[in-house]
Amino acid sequence: MMLFSCVGESARDDRYVIATLRGPSSLGMLYFIDSLNNVNDAGFEIRILNEPLQVRKMMLDGSADFAVLPTTMAALIYNKGVDYRMAAVSTWGTLYLCGNDTTIRQWDDLENSKVYLMAKNMTPDVLFRHLLLENGLEPYSDLDLDYRFPSHLDLANATAAGIAPMSVISEPYLSNALLKNPGLHILMSLHDEWTKIHHSEMPETAFICKGELKETNPQLVDNVVNIYKNSVNRVNSRLGEAAQLAVRFEIIADSVAARNSIPRSNLKVVGSDECKSLIADYLSVFYKMDPSIIGGKMPDEKFY
Repeated sequence: MMLFSCVGESARDDRYVIATLRGPSSLGMLYFIDSLNNVNDAGFEIRILNEPLQVRKMMLDGSADFAVLPTTMAALIYNKGVDYRMAAVSTWGTLYLCGNDTTIRQWDDLENSKVYLMAKNMTPDVLFRHLLLENGLEPYSDLDLDYRFPSHLDLANATAAGIAPMSVISEPYLSNALLKNPGLHILMSLHDEWTKIHHSEMPETAFICKGELKETNPQLVDNVVNIYKNSVNRVNSRLGEAAQLAVRFEIIADSVAARNSIPRSNLKVVGSDECKSLIADYLSVFYKMDPSIIGGKMPDEKFY
C-alpha cells in the first residue's frame, strides 16, 4: 500500500534526497522506502548510510535535502553555519547498558567496574557519563570507561564475543549481540534512566531539513514528516512484516533481531514544534558537559 500520492509541488527535475542511518532511523522508514520502490518517479530517494559522519558529509556538500542523525550533531552542524533545521524527533532512546553480570541492578553496582563505550564525546558516552554523575558516580575514578572499540559495530561484536563484558550499545546492534551470546543481558535502558531523572523522554535522534526548504516549501516538509510518522506507526504495529522488510532492504541481516529491536528503539515521530522544550533541555545537558559537542552554544530559535 502506498503511504503517499503527492508530497507537494515539485519544481525540480531531480529528486529530493533523504540521508538516513542504518539502524532505528531507517527501521522507522521501512514503509516509506517500500513505497518508493513501487513508484516509477516519486520524486524522492532515500540513501541508507552506516555512520553519522557520512550523513554529515552530505549535509556539508548540500546533497541531502533531509537527513536523520543524532540531535547533538544536528545542533553542532547548525551552529557551524550549515543551515539545516529540526523538522521532527524520530527516535527516543536506543541505548542500553548490557553485560553478562546480572548482579548489576542499580548504579551503585557499577562502582569499581569497567564499561566499554564506542567513542569519547559521542552521544552514548556523554549520556552515560551524565547519568553516572546524576546517580552519584564519578566517571574515570569510581569506574573505568574504555573507548578502544571505535564504532557501534566494533563494540557490539566485541561484546557478543565476550571481549567487552559490559558495554553501552545502540539498537539494532544490541539485538544482534543478544542473539549471538545467550549469556548477555540488558542491564539498564539509558532512556528509562534519563526519564527517571528528567521526567521527560529523550529526543536522541533528529529528522532535519534544509533551511531553504523550511522557508520556501513548509508544506513539503510537513508532508514528509507525516509520511515518516505513518511509516513508523506501521512499523510499530506490524513487527513481523516490518522485520522481513528490514532484512529485504539490508538494514538488519536477521529477522528475529529486527523484530526484537523495533520495540527497544522507541520509534516515534514528533514534530519539532511539539517538543521544542524537550530538545532544548536535552541539548543543554551536552552543553553543560562540554559546549564544543554542540558547537559551543545553544542553537537559536531558527533551529527549531
